Amino acid sequence: MPASPAGSPASTSDLDIRAVSKRYGAFVAVDDLSFQVRRGSFFSILGPSGCGKTTLLRIVAGFIEPDAGDTVIKGTSMRGVPPNRRPVNMVFQHLALFPMMSVGENIAYGLERRGIKSAMAKARVTDMLRRVGLPGSEGKRIDQLSGGQKQRVAIARSLVLEPALLLLDEPLGALDLKLREHMKVELKQLQAEVGTTFVYITHDQSEALVMSDQVAVMNHGRFEQMGTPQALYYQPQTAFVAGFVGNNNRFEGTVESRNGEQVLLRTASGLALWAQRVGGLDVGQAASLFIRPEAIDIGRSARELPAGEPAWSATVQSVLFDGGNSTVMVLEDKSLTPLHIALPLTGRLADLKVGEAVHFAYQPAQAWCFKA
Repeated sequence: MPASPAGSPASTSDLDIRAVSKRYGAFVAVDDLSFQVRRGSFFSILGPSGCGKTTLLRIVAGFIEPDAGDTVIKGTSMRGVPPNRRPVNMVFQHLALFPMMSVGENIAYGLERRGIKSAMAKARVTDMLRRVGLPGSEGKRIDQLSGGQKQRVAIARSLVLEPALLLLDEPLGALDLKLREHMKVELKQLQAEVGTTFVYITHDQSEALVMSDQVAVMNHGRFEQMGTPQALYYQPQTAFVAGFVGNNNRFEGTVESRNGEQVLLRTASGLALWAQRVGGLDVGQAASLFIRPEAIDIGRSARELPAGEPAWSATVQSVLFDGGNSTVMVLEDKSLTPLHIALPLTGRLADLKVGEAVHFAYQPAQAWCFKA
């Protein structure tokens, strides 16, 4: 396939997936999927285990042949192109560094395989180590490095070949929590500096939200929604996205009435909750309603809540301290449905105790209702 003409959609994208499908018997791993990844962006595919994200990444890399469709990289079809001839490199969770080689030898390995002369390869290795924050580490052994340093060497080894795409298959999964948090920031900064298009897969929503310019939420071989991290978090378009991205309180019930783009959900216990209507949701339909813990106001009396919001009484069941992510679980007096509410770090609720009576309220514009 020839390169796309200037001004065509593919001319601004490094990756164009066109109606790609992959089946394993009756199981559909990738289901007629089409999307584009903008040139120079950090693109993440987020989804649970078994949703098809690794299969999709391996199709892009050329390790798996799709049953249908085409992978187009920088305007050129990859049909029949083997992995070693594609302008991509891949970083795996277990890194696959060569333990018998030094850091410099690991990074230079691909350059030497391509016949790049020693002096030029050495200069590129030195520059890449500077970019990943490991200057002067050429002579170190792999077993002398920390987990985060090994991660950076693996990325440097891939980037030194100047691929059109860098594919990352859950590369932070083997790191401890603190190092993983640190590497999220480093990866985002590195991608912005080198300008290479990153395609990153993960089941960790925090990784996807923190690092990405665009995120696609994948489920059962298809994309439920694709957009900026902010759009996915604040404007979910399906119940799966609302439940998978971020923390949420979920209520099941029936739509009792409608007022413009808001609907009233009545739960089986009689609790009545207003929310934004998403999709073709009408009166009488079974529905799921989602409210984020940080969107709920809580006080010891209704007078402490914002004026104009309907308030409910509840009892504190537990207080879960987790630094900035501390939450309180309350039981609404009528429904006995557990409700998680984010707590402020300081102020009048800092000493909230189990068993206390409280009131809570929320703005309907910060809740969403979908077909069940």
